[in-house]
Amino acid sequence: MKLKGLLFLSICVLFLSSCQSDDDGYVALLAEVGEELSGGDTTVFDVSQNAFGFQAANLEGENSLFFFTGNSLFNQNWVTAPATTTARDGLGPLFNAKACSSCHFKDGRGRAPVFNGELNHGLLLRLSTPGTDVTGASNPDPIYGGQLQDQSILSAETEGGFAVSYQENTITYPDGNTATLRSPTYSLTDLAHGGTDGSLKISPRVANQMIGLGLLEAIPESTLLSLADENDTNGDGISGKPNYVWDIASQSHKLGRFGWKANQPNIRQQVAGAFAGDIGITSSLFPDENCVTGVDCDQFANGGTPEITDENLDKVSLYSSALAVPARRDVDDQDILAGKALFNNAQCTACHAPKFETGSHSIAALENQTIRPYTDMLLHDMGAGLADNAPDFDANGQEWRTQPLWGIGLIETVNGHTNLLHDGRARNIEEAILWHGGEAENSKNTFMNYTNSEREQLISFLKSL
Repeated sequence: MKLKGLLFLSICVLFLSSCQSDDDGYVALLAEVGEELSGGDTTVFDVSQNAFGFQAANLEGENSLFFFTGNSLFNQNWVTAPATTTARDGLGPLFNAKACSSCHFKDGRGRAPVFNGELNHGLLLRLSTPGTDVTGASNPDPIYGGQLQDQSILSAETEGGFAVSYQENTITYPDGNTATLRSPTYSLTDLAHGGTDGSLKISPRVANQMIGLGLLEAIPESTLLSLADENDTNGDGISGKPNYVWDIASQSHKLGRFGWKANQPNIRQQVAGAFAGDIGITSSLFPDENCVTGVDCDQFANGGTPEITDENLDKVSLYSSALAVPARRDVDDQDILAGKALFNNAQCTACHAPKFETGSHSIAALENQTIRPYTDMLLHDMGAGLADNAPDFDANGQEWRTQPLWGIGLIETVNGHTNLLHDGRARNIEEAILWHGGEAENSKNTFMNYTNSEREQLISFLKSL
């Protein structure tokens, strides 16, 4: 498809690297050089169901060997202690999954349960009450702690479960087309140890695709902070801010990068926190078992002190850091390039920053790479519609970290669904856009005022990422 007219010529000049005009006056849009290399030299070219599961293309030597050990630890089930598989025992006593891959199937994205009572779907509930501890972290529920575990070993009593119900709402575009959004409501069920605190806040969190995490960790802090504008001094309506969170290893506050509210400072602590909260595996960073208040966890056999060694924790962290980003598809397609221009015109890149240069990292393959994650890694107010009303360090109840968009078009291929946002409420990209509010309200309205074919072009661009 070729695009004609001053509007697209202006878009071409402003938002694309170059354009090419023929004798008829039609303007052909051109991709940037190297635009298909989302992860720089780490990029892999694969569009199969395993697209999220490859090591960085330039990973070498010992790191390449450790990647496969980390892969094994990530994918295989942990078992109840004591067991002959001593490197993998110590499951629970309370947990949400038996393996990292139970939620990150094929290193991809989890989803909300299809039916109430379904297990191992990839969505969990964070629990918090007003106030913070000495580190600034939110206070947990006084009985059930900071996360509801809906599974347990045979000798322990499961905390309880949860149910999700949806209310559907119809959205009408200015051109008369409609879309349906679903609003979730969460309730705790079959609680084994009494009711929760009356001021409890429930924050649902879906497991994200694992690709490119080490590259995000390698973006210099100064680069991310240069994008912050907490008080919106430039008056563009966008006020991204950093989250400063507790780093256990250094016993200090550091810039948050990972998690839906950027509440983890680095991949190693993110991985260790997931082992503790999701699988019930202790580590040097999280040495205590998750236990309901009033239950003595010492009565249950454990898998050692800690249950995952630092050596194995480091291998899982390396694996999580070195998963490659799949290449962009169809970067020269005219509809996709038009969609990119429309995405930029709607000012979506004010939060979904397209391109960065990585700096130093413990994994040399991740250093000095030109990457295209489409995120600024900062917190933004997304409006009341998406609010969980649960603060998380410096993040308030309406703020979320900008989600990286790379790989979004392959989630359906890898995981068999297209559910998006922090709780999976959006069933496709269109619904995810329509849920944007707060700082993104103007961008959403611009999208809604596009023609139907323009909206399809923008979505096609996103699917190419």
